[in-house]
Amino acid sequence: MSITKSDRLTEQVRVQTQSYFEPDQSDQRAGYYHFGYRIRISNHGDSAARLISRHWIITDGLGRVEEVKGEGVVGKQPRLKVGDSFEYESCCPLYTRHGSMRGVYHMRRDDGSMFDVEIGAFTLWQPALSN
Repeated sequence: MSITKSDRLTEQVRVQTQSYFEPDQSDQRAGYYHFGYRIRISNHGDSAARLISRHWIITDGLGRVEEVKGEGVVGKQPRLKVGDSFEYESCCPLYTRHGSMRGVYHMRRDDGSMFDVEIGAFTLWQPALSN
C-alpha cells in the first residue's frame, strides 16, 4: 500500500492526513480509481473549538478541479477540548491514476469566534503495478 501524508498547524489546530490507494474498490480497466484517506485533527490551543464545516478542493491528474463543501465531517461536528483529537476516514474516487486534495475546516471557538484551519495538500496516487 502506498501512503502519502500532510501535516499542517493553523490557529493551534493540527491536521494530519494519510491517503492510500484502494485497489479492491477500483476498476482500473474502466479508469476508476478509489482512494481512502485518514484525518486526525488535534487541538493544541488554549480553548475548545468545534468543526462546523469543510471545504475540499480536489484536483485530478488532468487538472480538473472539484470543490466539495458541507457541514461537519462524516456526519459529525466534533468539539475538540484543549488537548483533544478527532480521527475519521473517508474516500475520494477519481477517473485518473493520480490527483490531490487540500482544503479548509471552518471552526468555531466556544466564545463564538470563527477561524479557518488549513488541510495541507496531499497526493492521491495509484502506484505502478508490479509484475
